Formats: sequence, structure tokens, C-alpha cells
Amino acid sequence: MSAKYSAYAIAAMLAAASPAAAADIVETAVSNGSFKTLTAALQAAGLVETLKGNGPYTVFAPTDEAFKKLPAGTVENLLKPENKAQLQKVLTYHVVPGNVMSGDLKGKTTNAKTVEGSSVRIDASGNAVKVDDAVVTKADVNASNGVIHVIDTVIMPKS
Repeated sequence: MSAKYSAYAIAAMLAAASPAAAADIVETAVSNGSFKTLTAALQAAGLVETLKGNGPYTVFAPTDEAFKKLPAGTVENLLKPENKAQLQKVLTYHVVPGNVMSGDLKGKTTNAKTVEGSSVRIDASGNAVKVDDAVVTKADVNASNGVIHVIDTVIMPKS
């Protein structure tokens, strides 16, 4: 097990050992077990401390399966140190400032400005909630500094 994943495992154990203390977004994602690629990408992009901050943040979190849908080599390329700025751009496109719950969006179609700077389209007018081309598979995963909505596809900024 790499040192990076060992640190995440320790964080997950600490979060699980103290249920009275609400876990932040990063700890919540780590303890879930379906976000190993996302947490590795956050580490490589230097965004872990940001998402452990006060927030609140709304994170559209792609699962490991979502990352596997990307063309071969995409994740490995983005994780290279020389591509840190591009990785940061992709990851911050998945984050909206504030605490946006699914109930706030039900029956609506809207655009939300991301931390990356451009807007993501959210369509909650039908049976499935979509964020750009991704489908929300689990909504309203609460964290101490925001909320996570699990998505089935990695969304990419337009530019």
C-alpha cells in the first residue's frame, strides 16, 4: 500500500473511530471507498487542504468507475506534476461554493458557477438529476463543511 493511500486509510479510520465529530468532505470521500481516484487526484492537485477548509462546498464527486470511463491514459496524464494546473481546473469544475442540497434544485434547471470559474448545468426537472452529462447517483451526502453529490461521469470544463 502506498504512503498516499496509507494516509487516507488512517484518516478514514480516525473518522470512523470518532463518529461524534462530523467528517469533512475529504474524510467523507475517503471513508466511502468509491473515490480512490478522486482522492489521489485531489492530493496531486494540492486541493486536499482546501476541501478540508471551512467551506461550505458542494462537490459533484465522480466515483472510481466514472474515472474509468475517461479515455485510456487520461487520468495518468492529469496526475503528472507538469499537468497540475489542468488537473486543478478539472477538479475545481466539480465544486460549487455553498451548500446546495437536492431539495433546493428539485424540479428546476439552472446553471451554477463553479470554483473553476465557469458554470455547470444542473437539470433536476426530471426523474434523474444531471450535472452537465453526469447523472447524480447519490445525493445529499452530508459533511461538516458541505455536501457531496455522487456522479457517474467526470465532467469537464468547456475550455
